[in-house]
Amino acid sequence: MILRFRTLAVSWRGALPAAGLAGLAAPAAVLGDSGAEVLPQVTVTGDPLGSRTESELVRPISVVEGEALERRRGGGTIGEVLDGLPGISNADFGPGVGRPTIRGLQGSRVEELQDGMRISDVSDEGVDHAVGGDSRRAQSVEFIRGPATLMYGSGAAGGAVNMVTSRFDPFIGDQVSGRLYGAYTDNANKRQGYAGVEVPLTEGFALRTDYSLSRSDDADIAGFQLEEGRDGDHLIRDTLVNSDVKDDSWSLTGMWSEDWGYIGVGYDRWEIEYGVPEAFFPVHTSDIELSDEYERIYAEHDRFDLRSEFYDPFDGFSAARFNLSYTEFVQDEIEYEYDTSTGRLDEREPEATFEQDELDARLELTHDPLDALGGLRGTVGIDFHDVDYIGAADGDDLIRPTETTSTGVFVVEELPTGFGAVEFGARLNHERSRPADVADQQIKKVAEDGSINGVDVPERNFQEELGSRTFTTGSASAGARFELDDAHRLRTSVTYAERAPSAEQLYAFGRHGAAGTWEVGDPDLGEEQYLNLDIALERHQGAVRYDAAVFYNRVDDYIYFQSFDDNGEPLRVGADDDEVVQEDGGDQLVYNTAADVHLYGLEFEAEHDLTVADWPVTARASGDYLRGRFRDGGSLPRMTAPRLGIGVDTAWRTLDFAVDWRHVFRQTDTGPAETETGSYNLVGFDIGWEPQDVEELRVFFRGRNLLDEDGRRHESFFKSSAPILGRNYTLGASYNF
Repeated sequence: MILRFRTLAVSWRGALPAAGLAGLAAPAAVLGDSGAEVLPQVTVTGDPLGSRTESELVRPISVVEGEALERRRGGGTIGEVLDGLPGISNADFGPGVGRPTIRGLQGSRVEELQDGMRISDVSDEGVDHAVGGDSRRAQSVEFIRGPATLMYGSGAAGGAVNMVTSRFDPFIGDQVSGRLYGAYTDNANKRQGYAGVEVPLTEGFALRTDYSLSRSDDADIAGFQLEEGRDGDHLIRDTLVNSDVKDDSWSLTGMWSEDWGYIGVGYDRWEIEYGVPEAFFPVHTSDIELSDEYERIYAEHDRFDLRSEFYDPFDGFSAARFNLSYTEFVQDEIEYEYDTSTGRLDEREPEATFEQDELDARLELTHDPLDALGGLRGTVGIDFHDVDYIGAADGDDLIRPTETTSTGVFVVEELPTGFGAVEFGARLNHERSRPADVADQQIKKVAEDGSINGVDVPERNFQEELGSRTFTTGSASAGARFELDDAHRLRTSVTYAERAPSAEQLYAFGRHGAAGTWEVGDPDLGEEQYLNLDIALERHQGAVRYDAAVFYNRVDDYIYFQSFDDNGEPLRVGADDDEVVQEDGGDQLVYNTAADVHLYGLEFEAEHDLTVADWPVTARASGDYLRGRFRDGGSLPRMTAPRLGIGVDTAWRTLDFAVDWRHVFRQTDTGPAETETGSYNLVGFDIGWEPQDVEELRVFFRGRNLLDEDGRRHESFFKSSAPILGRNYTLGASYNF
């Protein structure tokens, strides 16, 4: 479903801190003298270079907020909230997992943030792992397309997504206020709700608390759960088995705001339980053998946050910001087995445990314009990141226990020019990875001849002591904004970024049952190098408005999962699935391997006001096209298929309406060990009602996948086991008081 959303040309840095981000809530568009829609000049208070309007900034960042965010909130996961926006798709693993994919990159290359600080979880270390944040809490969601390593380090080589809440907004009201939200979806019997309240205790101090929950059963789908079931005769159809989800989150925040700045301290508790969809059934059919085992995941975190900003801290500087987050995270993956003799489900021991403590801290200083340098102004900063991956209590880990520390220093500067502005920046990052000794833990996992089903295992994986790895990475970026006339802007940017390999890519060695893989890392992997070029043309006023962008991303030593054929050789593109080597337990054997690749594509969105009178009508169109290829030939796996969508918005009195159609094209450019994905159409509608006699109340009714299509997301690692959800309707309401 492609929905209308506001695009604010906010600094590419993201809007830190959260106080400034909360101020991004854009007012409704107004009508100019000509009757055409004119987007207002929004002051971006969270801009790292000082308060600027959107027309003054160089790099754009897109923001989904307000009514558009409410329309998308039904999915629950951040990946589903953003899915369908140009350049962004959802690498889902069923309703419990939805990781955003930006221009073909996902996982440890896309940084997920909450109020400008990293979300601590293990979603980077497994395709079946949920992002540890609650989208129902978000007031807006920002996303950066392309490398954002300058501000966030290696984890943002593909982009960044920031969920902005009201927890650390420095504005404190003079009376109790809050927000209520509730919705029911017929598909999966999904119930979700949110309640948040602010209680001012003094003129400058308030307590804020909120609670959010979601409950859903197994979801309905159109057709067979297994993709190969279309040609078979098995029983799993119309239901996405083991797809139920239960999650809760709660927070308490104290906010102190005065003329000198603000300080906020908060605690956040998050829990989730979900199944990994698979065709579980206690019988076997004639042509497809279904599993009598299934996986469930239990995850939780306790998070502590500090946000602060000090205005005019000393001569020559307009702001100083210090932010801190500390998270304790635990995730258990438990395998259940169906006992055919008793007809009962028996619980097994946890097959994988992920436990880690994470500390994230950053300090930023914004200096005043330097008249001697043409009005140059900017921000300098330092951040520190420490992740202590503790692993399983029994020592039988998928990934070696590892402590990774990262320290980065960065600078972002802007120079006003006669044609617009130039912005540039640089970052230097030092990262150290210290894996634990493992005794004979790794050796016992492979055959005596040092191979797995005939595929040789690198000798380094057998070593009890691997020693530390140190990576020194750098990033540099330059961009310009050209004011072509009163309505048009041209934006260009070039970025060089380096990314250190993740702990999973270095030290994985073992079965990851919930993901269906047997993973082998490479302790000798080096840094990835990105060279990214973006060009965008924008028109943000008048009856016709549009954004159009093209990009090219050249990556050296790109790390990916390499599969093998039955001769122990790397799998070639187009090989038959039967040739893929599997570990004795049936999981696909994959090695973390590096190769040179490039990714390129285009994105666009446009709006046309057909009428602007008592019955306004706006037509919309959007789409994207992406290609990812190995530079020595062949396609990268899991590249988002081309997409094209159109829609219409209208309103009458207290009602508003939207209808959308999106076509996802067939994906035939497949990588090794990957099948093609068919095309499908998504049709949906939204109806909203805001009664005049009850201010701040909105009642909504929406429908999704009205054609009940059986679609598969090509960017998903397990598209063959988890199709998109079937037709569904949602009724809900939101109320601000």
